[in-house]
Amino acid sequence: MRAVPTWVDKVHDRDKVEQCIYDLCFRPDGSQLIVAAGNRVLVYDTTDGALVQPLKGHKEAVYCVGYSKDGKRFASGSADKSVIIWTSKLEGILKYSHNDAIQCLAYNPVSHQLASCALSDFGLWSPEQKSVQKHKSTSRICCCAWTNDGVYLALGLANGVVSIRSKVGEEKMRIERPGGINSPIWSLAWNPSKDEPVDVLCVADWGQNLSFYTLSGKQVGKERVLGFDPCCVSYFSKGEYILVGGSNKACLLYTREGVKLGTIGEQSSWVWCCAARPDSNFVAIGCQDGTIAYYQLIFSTVHGLYKERYAFRENMTDVIIQHLITEQKVRIKCRDLVKKIAIYKHRLAVQLPERIIIYELYSQDASDMHYRVREKINQRLECNLLVVCTNHIVLCQEKRLQCLNFVGNKEREWQMDSLIRYIKVVGGPASREGLLLGLKNGQVLKIFLDNAFPVPLLKVPSAIRCLDLSSSRQKLAVVDEHSTLLVYDVKTSEMLFQEPNANSVAWNTSCEDMLCFSGSNTLNIKASNFPTHQQKLQGFVVGFSGSKIFCLHIYSMSTIEVPQSAPMYQYLDKKMFREAYEIACLGVTDGDWEALAKAALEGLEYNIGKKAFTRVKNLRYLELIHSIEDRQHKGEVDNNLFLADILAYEGKFSEAAKLYHRCGKDQAAMNMYTDLRMFDLAQEYLGSDETVDRKQLIRKKADWARNINEPRAAAEMYLSAGETHKAIEIMGENGWVDMLLDVGRKTDKADRQTLNLCAEHLRRLNSLTYAAEMYKKMGEMQSVIELYVEVQDWEEAFVWAEKHPEYRQLVYVPYATSLAEQDKFLQAQKAFHKAGKPEEAFRVLEQLTMNAVNENRFDDAGYYFWMLAMQCLDLAAENLKRVDKENIQYINIEEEYSAMMAKFSDYQKKASMYYVYHTIQRYMDEPFTAYMPEALFNISRFLMHELMTAQPTGISKFSTLYTLSKQARNLEAYKLARYVLDKLQALRIPQRFQEDVELAALKIRAKPFHDNEEHQPLCYRCSTTNPLINNNGNQCVNCCHAFVYSFVSFEILPVVEFVLEEGLSDEDALHLIQQSGGSDSRNGNDTKAGAYDEEEDNHWKRSDSGTAEALTLDGSPTHAEPSDDPFTANLMNFYGGSEYQPVTVGRKALIAMEPHDVIVCRWPKPLRFQYYKNFMPDMPITLCVHCNKMFHTDDYTLQVLQKGHCPFCRTPIGDTSDNNND
Repeated sequence: MRAVPTWVDKVHDRDKVEQCIYDLCFRPDGSQLIVAAGNRVLVYDTTDGALVQPLKGHKEAVYCVGYSKDGKRFASGSADKSVIIWTSKLEGILKYSHNDAIQCLAYNPVSHQLASCALSDFGLWSPEQKSVQKHKSTSRICCCAWTNDGVYLALGLANGVVSIRSKVGEEKMRIERPGGINSPIWSLAWNPSKDEPVDVLCVADWGQNLSFYTLSGKQVGKERVLGFDPCCVSYFSKGEYILVGGSNKACLLYTREGVKLGTIGEQSSWVWCCAARPDSNFVAIGCQDGTIAYYQLIFSTVHGLYKERYAFRENMTDVIIQHLITEQKVRIKCRDLVKKIAIYKHRLAVQLPERIIIYELYSQDASDMHYRVREKINQRLECNLLVVCTNHIVLCQEKRLQCLNFVGNKEREWQMDSLIRYIKVVGGPASREGLLLGLKNGQVLKIFLDNAFPVPLLKVPSAIRCLDLSSSRQKLAVVDEHSTLLVYDVKTSEMLFQEPNANSVAWNTSCEDMLCFSGSNTLNIKASNFPTHQQKLQGFVVGFSGSKIFCLHIYSMSTIEVPQSAPMYQYLDKKMFREAYEIACLGVTDGDWEALAKAALEGLEYNIGKKAFTRVKNLRYLELIHSIEDRQHKGEVDNNLFLADILAYEGKFSEAAKLYHRCGKDQAAMNMYTDLRMFDLAQEYLGSDETVDRKQLIRKKADWARNINEPRAAAEMYLSAGETHKAIEIMGENGWVDMLLDVGRKTDKADRQTLNLCAEHLRRLNSLTYAAEMYKKMGEMQSVIELYVEVQDWEEAFVWAEKHPEYRQLVYVPYATSLAEQDKFLQAQKAFHKAGKPEEAFRVLEQLTMNAVNENRFDDAGYYFWMLAMQCLDLAAENLKRVDKENIQYINIEEEYSAMMAKFSDYQKKASMYYVYHTIQRYMDEPFTAYMPEALFNISRFLMHELMTAQPTGISKFSTLYTLSKQARNLEAYKLARYVLDKLQALRIPQRFQEDVELAALKIRAKPFHDNEEHQPLCYRCSTTNPLINNNGNQCVNCCHAFVYSFVSFEILPVVEFVLEEGLSDEDALHLIQQSGGSDSRNGNDTKAGAYDEEEDNHWKRSDSGTAEALTLDGSPTHAEPSDDPFTANLMNFYGGSEYQPVTVGRKALIAMEPHDVIVCRWPKPLRFQYYKNFMPDMPITLCVHCNKMFHTDDYTLQVLQKGHCPFCRTPIGDTSDNNND
């Protein structure tokens, strides 16, 4: 580091009395220097030291000045107790005063608030405030400084205390220092660096110490002893260095940790103030005797380079090792002034003022960047140049060289005849390395560490500035003081060539014949004896490795990637392919590799070409080279033929064709031109077998026409070349039906492949008639039928199926599947039956049923289960017909029949349960319901009894019981409600119903333990009143007669089932019932049984009672007495037990019945009819003749009006009278 004086001025008053410079500061842009000199404020131009203007406004000595960060204003404070605010145009705009002399000033770097400190108080002023806020201090204030963020103000007090204040003047922290009153704080400053994690305060006291503290009062690092009384301390603008001046009559430069680096300028009196110009290396100093000195600091470059590792000094005390290839960096903090740096292989030597430290890498890995201390030489050694080797260091001092081991012992010394200008380690075994020396007298020497005698290599006419030895040590490059580059052969000392305008030179470590040199802002690259290649470059070349050049510009080292294209092409021009490949390996572009590969291939250098094409991953050319080498192995030796192939690959078709012709390979030329679609040129090379070649030419021409989107021309060419199938493909792709039909009609019917191809394309193009024509021509009737089925033209398909019954299944199975997908299950069932696939219809319907259950569509599920039940009944009837028809007992058929009947019963039950559960689900999910509480009560009770024997998928037992419990409580069926709630407690209850169920279970305990009798079901056979909870299910507890429910309100209907006695068929029974009613129709709408005699029409009734006869007026028809009715007599003919004993009726009883009292469920075969007698004829009951479910007529009529069909089986009702049985 050197300090160069830029300008100096000395301030006197009118009487020539020296004026003390108490303070100075820079304008933020560095253009002006503000100086407190005597009772004036002086403004200097920093460029040449000219006085811009003296400012007068103070009556006594000015002690302090300060500039705001925004550059708009500055302030001055004086012994006259006043503070003046000046603008950047040097105009005074404001003046305010304190009670004592002003000691220091500081502008807030963020808010531009001014802190002015007097002896006993300090004030805070900002442009927005009208008055100055003042705060008292317990001790004299000597100095002040704001933190970087402008939040806190540090005050240095005469009692040795540092007081940290907020922006409003409140004390936030107090730093008590060890010296106390004996160490007054004379100067302090905050580090302005933005890289520091915390704010660091530098404190200089008159205890002659330099200390560092954080904002919290914690000391940073150790206290530095100055040895003099400091009067001022100041940071550089980036915080890397500290300036300190005082009673030592000099300004010293320190690191930010307080390590002394050197002296900037020695003066003849105390230095009262010093400051660094913002963002530059200029320093201003103010002295007691009025001297103002302005210095420029020049930091010399201390660095070392070995191959791609570059070590340099930063901030004077740190060493940075940079890997120039990977850009990795590592920092070594030496905490002392770094004077010299040397690096070699895995060694690093750093010279400090009092010692030399030797570092080594942790490992031998080329990419390792971690260093550790190997040795320390604790000696003060002076040298101009420092070199480190494996086990030694070499010190160069003018003419003398000293070799020291790592312990510090001198092992060898050499004395030269002239000054040593350049020294470089050129490698060698450990402890025997060689050093290359360049002397001022032009001599070049080589020294080995184990040899006391230097080896002269050669001598140049003038002093040596730089030199380098090639990687093979056979060539030496020297740059002399006349900027001339001289290259010599080391063995013969013969000069090979010379180049002007060179200031540094470096051989390429990867190529013996290549070097680079710099000079006149130009980079020159020279290969062998070829002309140099130049490009712009600032700086000095210090290394050259492969395609990377290491350049030092001012203080920074940079790596420049230089493609070696120019020297490579120089070698290519001379057909020196091997040398060109070596240059390319150093680093060229992909285009250069391509050029090298093609040039080598044309020169028949296949090995070089293969390597080059591999680098650019050109598989096409690699395949060509492989085929050429393969042909060479097989004995081909005609290089012209190989060259023709190469030229064809490179696009030089004319030259390639001529070479093919010269070699007698006209066929190859023709193939080349046809591949290129140059058919006119290809015809020039037709061979002897012209017909075959011409067809081949037409075929390729057709391929080309197809590729260029000329399909019609291509199709015609394919037809003329005999490629019919390719022509058909093109016609099909473009939808040319007429051409396809023409080809198909001209094709012989024996050529089935061509006809089939035409038919397929016509089929795809929806030309069904023409496609059918092709299939008929081939005799493929099955394909014709499949064609109509595919497009779902069912009418045509049915016509062809009738003509060819063997293909009926091909038509009806897809037709039935289509109908099933459209929910047309009855039509689908008929279609499957026609196709002989009843099981398929059953399977589709079963799948739909399961889907409805899984999707919670329970009304649909009930409907589908009813359809499944009827389907099972149909299948069972089919099985029974097969047995009767063939008159043979088949065990398997009987088993199938039994299985189907079991399924019928199961599906009927599930249909009823899902039908019922749909109502419960809607009640649970929807806020309102159209059902009365009695209906919900009956429905949920019915389903609860059904769930005792079956648990279908999707039906929630909880929902059923919850609905029942709620309606039971509403209808005062408390015993039932308690029973159901107990059952609910054993189930998993949904979270939203948990509280409701628990509360109901508690409340029910307060109700009486019995049920309302009006809701208890009555058995119309045995007149037994049944409990609401029936473990037998939906049947009487006494006679086991199954209750018959109205399938809307689920009230028990007043009907009793009866069966026919043996030997009485259903047809006979119906005949007898109708006979008893005369001409009355079973399905009539009249609610009366028939026509009565005139006496009955007048409602008169005659009766015998003993010996008396009586006529009574009665509004109802005559009915037989119970004792005279055979049916009533049979009602009670049952015995107690768990098995149901039906009422059996004979001919006499049937004749005695009124037709309108009998309800007949006419089940299809193989089931028998079911007969019921209505015991309350005044209650109209409707029977659905499709599903055989019974309803209250009013309920049924309402449902039909709402939905248009039966609520259970969904059969549309055209005339509701068909379903009435009154």
